[in-house]
Amino acid sequence: MADDIRILRSLFEAALAAALPDGKFAANLPDPPRGRTIVLGAGKASARMAQAFEAAWSHPCEGLVVTRYGHAAATRRIGIVEAAHPVPDRAGVEAAERILELASGADPDDLVVCLISGGASALLSLPAKGVSLADKQEVTKALLKSGAPIHEMNQVRKSLSRIKGGRLALAAAPARVVTYVISDVPGDDPASIGSGPSIPEPQDADEVFTILDRYGIGISPAMKDAIIGNCELPVGAAASDVRVLATPMMALKAAEAKAREMGLNPLVLGDAIEGEAREVAKGLAGLARSVSDYDIPAIKPCVLLSGGETTVTVRGKGRGGRNAEFLLALHLALTEFPNVAAIACDTDGIDGIEDNAGAWFDHRSPSPADPALDATAFLADNDAYGYFSRLDQLVMTGPTLTNVNDFRAILIR
Repeated sequence: MADDIRILRSLFEAALAAALPDGKFAANLPDPPRGRTIVLGAGKASARMAQAFEAAWSHPCEGLVVTRYGHAAATRRIGIVEAAHPVPDRAGVEAAERILELASGADPDDLVVCLISGGASALLSLPAKGVSLADKQEVTKALLKSGAPIHEMNQVRKSLSRIKGGRLALAAAPARVVTYVISDVPGDDPASIGSGPSIPEPQDADEVFTILDRYGIGISPAMKDAIIGNCELPVGAAASDVRVLATPMMALKAAEAKAREMGLNPLVLGDAIEGEAREVAKGLAGLARSVSDYDIPAIKPCVLLSGGETTVTVRGKGRGGRNAEFLLALHLALTEFPNVAAIACDTDGIDGIEDNAGAWFDHRSPSPADPALDATAFLADNDAYGYFSRLDQLVMTGPTLTNVNDFRAILIR
């Protein structure tokens, strides 16, 4: 049991390695064009994707990608710029304008390569006509606190954008467009990854208004008119050439293989688990107790692996992303089970807006029932970061330059 955290970190590292784009372009390249190769992209993994594409592409190329501050990678021909995430800033708007201009300048003989990963929704921010950057920032902040799932957030983001929802691909027409994605969304729908800038998809203003109403997010009459007008613009129905480099399930399968190597019985619960972080924790705690007491649905020593994207409805004033909040709720639910250890991290290395990837606990962790460190109070204040920081049990990786969303591993001895 003294090695539990080492084991859990090894599983997380195996998942991260499987999610990187390195070496994955070589067998999956398009034919070179007669004209230029223009590489455009956005997302927390886009700079590493650009670097990997350059390594595999033996022909000239040019272009620009935008990634989160601190997530750049060295490239020779493709420009890299950085912008804010998860709330967009002026740098993201300027990058989106340059990227849209590059796409609009493509000729029929050109090849436009789009590199899209999670985070593109905020980073590639080009407000629709009648929408200001401040408008987008306020709606984004409200959505982040609301507990809305990612597919609903992205529906709203598309309705407010001049570049998402396939509009980047339309700007590049009639050039050929090939899109490479690293998925961070349940189900790996390319139209949802980064709000699908190169995946043409009709928008429904009524659905957007229903989502906003559901979470009590008010907008001005002018913004409503802007959304209606933007959703009415034709986006076409052209077939999209989409090639997948990494997915949450690939990461979980790599962790599963690593667990078997280490003599554990792994059980993959799924890569699309959604819901309020603390409620998901209660459900997985029940499974862990069943394994501990009855060896059902897996035999000890066992590790339960899962991915997806939980949410947090922010009501307190503390710090902490969804993975730390999940882990604190799990720790509380397993107070009487010292034979359980767990780790929960965001695979991009940043849990929410903090500097940690996530957190961990094992048999050496103080009981969450200890009145000296009231875990229930920390959870009520959405302060999982503060709780695990006091225990020195935060996971710090820095930017990983990939993003396949949440990784959770629960080890039961």
